[in-house]
Amino acid sequence: MHAWPTTPVPDVADVVAGVPAGPVRVFDSARGAVRAVEPTDGVARMYVCGITPYDATHLGHAATYVAFDLLHRAWLLGGHEVRYVQNVTDVDDPLLERATRDGEDWEDLARRQTDLFREDMTALRVLPPHAYVGAVESIDLVVAMVEELRAAGAVYAVDDDLYFSVTADPTFGSVSGWTREQMATIFGERGGDPDRPGKKDPLDCLLWQAERPGEPAWDTPLGRGRPGWHIECAAIARAHAGGPLDVQGGGSDLVFPHHEMSAAEAQVADPAHRFAQAYVHAGMVALDGEKMSKSRGNLEFVSRLRRGGVDPAAIRLALLAHHYRSDWEWTESVLDAAQVRLERWRAAVTAHPGELDAQVSADVVDALRADLDAPRALAIVDDWAARQAPGGTDLARLVDAALGVAL
Repeated sequence: MHAWPTTPVPDVADVVAGVPAGPVRVFDSARGAVRAVEPTDGVARMYVCGITPYDATHLGHAATYVAFDLLHRAWLLGGHEVRYVQNVTDVDDPLLERATRDGEDWEDLARRQTDLFREDMTALRVLPPHAYVGAVESIDLVVAMVEELRAAGAVYAVDDDLYFSVTADPTFGSVSGWTREQMATIFGERGGDPDRPGKKDPLDCLLWQAERPGEPAWDTPLGRGRPGWHIECAAIARAHAGGPLDVQGGGSDLVFPHHEMSAAEAQVADPAHRFAQAYVHAGMVALDGEKMSKSRGNLEFVSRLRRGGVDPAAIRLALLAHHYRSDWEWTESVLDAAQVRLERWRAAVTAHPGELDAQVSADVVDALRADLDAPRALAIVDDWAARQAPGGTDLARLVDAALGVAL
């Protein structure tokens, strides 16, 4: 599967030449603290969970992918090579249910919505992953990993379905830090089946679902069927990242069960390596008082805003105005403020060209390194514009490279 076109990142080596070297620090959910994430071999490896393509890109999605785009850019500014992998869950229950509801072929629906997602990411200047991989094209990877887990004694059957024994990973629970009681409360709400008869543990998760009438299935050594959700990401990450992950990323609603389960499966398959150095999660975006959710229908879409004539740079600035870990609410005033800011910045860089004060460059880079503090970076640029200081030529390049905003 192909990703979207890459957005050229300006070379700002001259602009940041005087900035002292330093690591990027992010909040690791597994440790409950901000910590440095420094690639051990010079290659920063990141896996961010992708979309299930049954609806357009809403602003909650966009906020997540812009957040990890900041991390991507921060690593690049630090001189690291980045290996970024993202999946597409292009076969799963929600997709099949939506296709049935709308009388549409599930493959056509997935293809159409994935194309729209690519358009939205391109418009928002999100740097594409180096490997953009669908579940359907990864069946063989999943099958091979299930066989590894079976060899480790971590797989059992319930009827013709295959399950992963979470107790096979002695560190299970370390990603979320949740108690079993907390896990049990939420597991069924997020795709789990804690009450299924025949399971050894209510928290055990599905690895391979045997064929159901009227649903897609593939012939494999495991029988006809399709992958479970969690092992899809574990298998794709292991195959395409080129080594253990520095960051496993996604929205905060993926901490459990998805990231917990994916990590456990990967670590049982490869006990010598922790799945990721850090587990980093973006906050939720609300609309009308509740988290944006396809099930609730309280959504604002990137594509709808774009069709309405909103500059994608303003959408991106609206997202960047909130710290990536915060939960916040989308309102018209949020967008209005971003549009005003964009106009002010563009006017300032045109009116005050030239060489940028090295302290401004250092402050912007430092803000990104300090847990991707985009609101602080925006405030630094606001201050520069208000002072009518010189440096617009350099600042425009820096804002593009560091924040992904084209001035």
